[in-house]
Amino acid sequence: MATITTKDGTEIFYKDWGPKDAQPIMFHHGWPLSADDWDAQMLFFLDKGFRVIAHDRRGHGRSTQTDTGNEMDTYTADVIALTDHLDLQNAIHVGHSTGGGEVARYVARAKNGRVAKAVLISAVPPIMLKTKANPGGLPMEVFDGFRSALAANRASFYHNVASGPFYGFNRPGVETIEPIVSNWWRQGMMGGAKAHYDCIKAFSETDFTDDLKSIKVPVLVMHGDDDQVVPIADSAELSSKLIPNASLKVYPGWPHGMFVTHADVINPDILSFIRG
Repeated sequence: MATITTKDGTEIFYKDWGPKDAQPIMFHHGWPLSADDWDAQMLFFLDKGFRVIAHDRRGHGRSTQTDTGNEMDTYTADVIALTDHLDLQNAIHVGHSTGGGEVARYVARAKNGRVAKAVLISAVPPIMLKTKANPGGLPMEVFDGFRSALAANRASFYHNVASGPFYGFNRPGVETIEPIVSNWWRQGMMGGAKAHYDCIKAFSETDFTDDLKSIKVPVLVMHGDDDQVVPIADSAELSSKLIPNASLKVYPGWPHGMFVTHADVINPDILSFIRG
């Protein structure tokens, strides 16, 4: 099992597949999941000749179940440590949901030559929380509800998220795909409850506005317009305007976890962006 150890002693698990001299694509997962959420993408891009990397964020998956450092600056520092360790150059960084915030902050701070392009899928930037500066955001009560449900019965909460809004399985006429629900639940329950609890604040209250404005590489922003977890109007539509060199691709009727349910479309679209 491949891991690196950060300065505070946290072990970060990662996968690194493919030719080491090929262009790297690094995938950043959402809350409360793991690198396994990218299986369909990693196999697809590996077959196309890329080097593919995905890590378990601290407190998630097979990484250390940390009780500290569960916030965006430390997540980004962990990514910097991993990309330095692997000496990734000219890399594509792809992030989903919370991982999209991690990508935005990392790409904004990355050393010259480290990043070629970035992809934000159903991503949380600029900021999810409703504030005076962000009146279209979600109220604090929503995220307090997440925390209460996690603390009361994490197993039930995670099942309800996966079988409901995350993949749009709560929509009329949408058939629930039970193996997808089970895989989401499995990944969530692998991680640490304290880290996941803390991460709710990280993904909801972190303001990525300055990060987005300072990104210099091309960015593809991908979002479903029926995303019930990260509504498109206060995320992708704003982010694509803040990033200097961004393109926005909207998927009508698609849910938050669209890269899993619609990998057959999302993967070629990312490949086209990379090669374009």
